[in-house]
Amino acid sequence: MKKLIQGTVMALLLFTFSPPTKAQVDTTRFTNHGSQLFASMIQGSVFAKGPNGRALVYTVVRGEPAHLLGYDVETRELLIDQALPKADGAWDLAQSSDGTIYAPGANGSLFAHTPGTQEVRDLGVVLEGENYLWNLTAGVDGEVFGATYPGCRVFRYHPEDGFSDVGKGPLVEKENYVRSLAFYPKTGMLYAGVGSKAHLIELNPKTGEKKELLPEKFKNYEFVYGLEIVPGVDGNDRLFALITNGSITLVYNLKTREFEQEIEGMDMRAITGDPNGKAVYLTSKSQLKRFDPAKNYQTAEVLGEEIGTALAFHYAEDGKVYFLTSGANLFSFNPKDNSLSKNKLQIPGQPIPIHSLVTGPDGKIWSGGYLAGGNAAYDPKTGKSTFLPGLDQTEGMSVLGDKIYFGIYPKGKFYVHDTKSDWAPKEGNPKFLGQFENQSRAFAHAVLKDKNQVVFGMIPEYGKLGGALVKFDEQTEKLDYFPSPVEKQAIAGLAYTGDYILVGTTISGGLGVAPETKEANLVGWNPDTGEKLFDLIPVPGATALTGFLNMPDGSIWGMGDGQLFIFDPKSRQVKSVTKLFDYPPFKSHIWRSAFMVLHPDGNIYGTDWEKLFKLDPKTLEFTELAKEAALLVMGEDGTLYFKRKTELWSFRP
Repeated sequence: MKKLIQGTVMALLLFTFSPPTKAQVDTTRFTNHGSQLFASMIQGSVFAKGPNGRALVYTVVRGEPAHLLGYDVETRELLIDQALPKADGAWDLAQSSDGTIYAPGANGSLFAHTPGTQEVRDLGVVLEGENYLWNLTAGVDGEVFGATYPGCRVFRYHPEDGFSDVGKGPLVEKENYVRSLAFYPKTGMLYAGVGSKAHLIELNPKTGEKKELLPEKFKNYEFVYGLEIVPGVDGNDRLFALITNGSITLVYNLKTREFEQEIEGMDMRAITGDPNGKAVYLTSKSQLKRFDPAKNYQTAEVLGEEIGTALAFHYAEDGKVYFLTSGANLFSFNPKDNSLSKNKLQIPGQPIPIHSLVTGPDGKIWSGGYLAGGNAAYDPKTGKSTFLPGLDQTEGMSVLGDKIYFGIYPKGKFYVHDTKSDWAPKEGNPKFLGQFENQSRAFAHAVLKDKNQVVFGMIPEYGKLGGALVKFDEQTEKLDYFPSPVEKQAIAGLAYTGDYILVGTTISGGLGVAPETKEANLVGWNPDTGEKLFDLIPVPGATALTGFLNMPDGSIWGMGDGQLFIFDPKSRQVKSVTKLFDYPPFKSHIWRSAFMVLHPDGNIYGTDWEKLFKLDPKTLEFTELAKEAALLVMGEDGTLYFKRKTELWSFRP
């Protein structure tokens, strides 16, 4: 049946081409409403030695750009606050043996900073083709090692030698992430955690020789997400390795080369061990704990409550244990009397990128933030924005009646907010609706007003192909789950025809897995029964179908890799396909791309591939209006709103 439909559609396709028109655009019609979302979310952190042995702690606050912050541990004075150009954050920091602080940069570059100065140096791209850096770890003699994506590589940097690929290619073929690293000075070996299918690799950085250590029973886990080495008695030093999904920390004895324990519930962002090898300090479920690494973790004693999650630990020469938490609290623990002190670091707030937009039932322009989360509501009548904390990263929003529905990352959670009541997450507004295992991100939404239902299109978890459709019914308050109607494809576009849901797929899955299909499908789907009604290819070769728009004549318009397709829901046929602009080659994934709205002036306005455009629905004349534009919604008065990084912009047609 599918081949028959495809053949019929291919015979009916009408290919046309409309080159972009160079038009004079009135720039006074554009207004910058400023950054909407702010956060003081800190990530990569490290304790370091400064000039004259001064104790310092460094961290990176997310933003556009992110900022490197350095504090005096004793006085908590902010000593450095420098932007990391083009970087929006950094997952790790490391201090090399020569005292240099290293931080991951933007687009696969590495930054360097010398304590006692105000300078941050961009050292350039670590390895060609590697566009993201994760963990860093210091080696010997001033060298530093780093973990990369998407080539699953490990690099070395030395001020005299520059960059080199010490793994001599991917640590594991067909994997994308080296997510964690640890260096063992006694042997000169590196330990690397890989995902999105978990591997623990012992790497000789001088020869490139690799050895898999992860026990077979953990091979179906997602990531070896964190690695730390602590000293032990009589040379029984230990490697702690956090593996996900689920949260299990494996303890590997580097002397005996045996796995000794499986620990559940450790935060494992950071741990430390005292030099005599008899104690490990860590945070777990917001508690500070200590245990003897030679003994079972169940013997751990609780040293403090309501601590948070440690980002960095340091065992000082005076025997005190210092640690910085994700809540920017700097703690000091004295083992001599078990005393614990806490001081709050003042983290300068930074603007964060807008990640989602919707026009709310209250007429406000609602936005969601990346990566720190949070939401904001801009009131066009007053010109004021209200920041609304409480939710994680919003991937997509939709409106039904007076309510806004949210698809939240991570772990594919769903929430609903009643705009007639105050925003109060702790009191249940927004209200948590549920989630489904192995699903991660709900970008695409369809509202079925006549049924009082919302359908969400899902992208799966890391390393997985095949999304899902999730239906929420307001009357029953029930979530129903349906596997993707196209095997090994996720959901990128949704529209309600009045009779069925039109589903546009993407060949992409979660991060860390390559597609196994070649082109996106257009599917008719019955939301009552979950039945697939038809399945066709509207744009041959397109990797994702996005930007669905219901038109007054009942047709549905959408985009596939820079090509506009027009679909008739009644005949279930594609009426035409028109190339609007050149689309870049597929790289790692496409989850969403185009956004389109029909304006009262009769034109279609849209964003796609960082441009705002106008489209005449009669002639299909395409006009590019502005660059650096993404997302798109229309306000109640016809004003169009889009985002430029952290800023909300509007355009009055």
